[in-house]
Amino acid sequence: MKKEAVFIYSDKLLQYRFSDQHPFNQFRLKLTIDLLQELKSLSQNDFIEPRMATDEELFLIHDPSYVNAVKQASIGQLSKEKAESYGIGTEDTPIFKGMHEASALLVGGTLTAVDCVMEGKANHALHLGGGLHHGFQGKASGFCIYNDSSVAIKYLQEKYNARVMYIDTDAHHGDGVQWSFYDDPNVCTLSIHETGRYLFPGTGNVNERGIGKGYGFSFNIPVDAFTEDESWLHAYETSFREVIEFFKPDVILTQNGADAHYYDPLTHLSSTINIYKRIPQLAHELAHEYCKGRWIAVGGGGYDIWRVVPRAWSFIWLEMSNQLHLIDDFPLEWTKKWQNHAQLPLPTSFKDPFDMYKAIPRKQEISEKNAQTVEKALYPIVSCRKNHHS
Repeated sequence: MKKEAVFIYSDKLLQYRFSDQHPFNQFRLKLTIDLLQELKSLSQNDFIEPRMATDEELFLIHDPSYVNAVKQASIGQLSKEKAESYGIGTEDTPIFKGMHEASALLVGGTLTAVDCVMEGKANHALHLGGGLHHGFQGKASGFCIYNDSSVAIKYLQEKYNARVMYIDTDAHHGDGVQWSFYDDPNVCTLSIHETGRYLFPGTGNVNERGIGKGYGFSFNIPVDAFTEDESWLHAYETSFREVIEFFKPDVILTQNGADAHYYDPLTHLSSTINIYKRIPQLAHELAHEYCKGRWIAVGGGGYDIWRVVPRAWSFIWLEMSNQLHLIDDFPLEWTKKWQNHAQLPLPTSFKDPFDMYKAIPRKQEISEKNAQTVEKALYPIVSCRKNHHS
């Protein structure tokens, strides 16, 4: 029998770990799963083990010489100079033992999710261990060694001949995925992120629209620092609806970084947990409207692993598996269990405190500017549609 949703996970995914001080911490997977289990919304039957991606699968996107370098680095046999030319051994992406295996498992998890959905075992699949969207063909970047979403999209094309829409709501621009398919008209990328003026990777401008045959299939909505819920959701709702209607994909892949939240230590946006309830709702609705339900979701950024990520990511699973009604009561057992481990007071509700931050003085200006950015980003398809109808 076809399942509504499956959850791709294994404790081995926690081995993707740069150091104890590094902001990228997959322990957030454990915290999210524990929260879902306390809600009684995730059982052993929902889990599927990720598999390792093969070298051939990694080569769909990554240069063999780069994969080889990662393998050597994993066993401490790559020189410092060589490592740096591949973007590893840097402050962002330090070398760790078993790095290749941990990264290949993470990619394999996303491929496992793809197969579950495309082979009809489930309508939707969630792999929170994935979403590493900054990795390039021959270079690691921004905490990302291999780019699981890029590999998965290429895999979807080669194995299932699918037209793929990739939507990225991480606060950082999904640059690695965009550049992988920048000239490809059968992959449409949409990224809503904090403007690159003060934030890594500095790309994701409105005028990055693709090249050659891929021109017009790359969409970017860089929102201003301090953007709040209403303005953020306006950008998301408007662009997602317009772009999916324009592109009409066979399958949706959503990247669900949880770092646009006000508490996130690495970004400068002012959204609350409310956007994380809405993000998967719209994806779910549009997947059924346009793609026969085919929806694959991955994780991504999210550096407040205690207060933000577990709640934000829980919403994806609760939405996917039609259990959103369970969020009326926050499981205080979870808060009690983890409070001693956290340096901050843990949440006791799915809602954020209403006085979480002081009023943003430039609110109106920011909202107006974001609305203009959305218009600019969507202008080619909206004007084309208007001409078509007139």
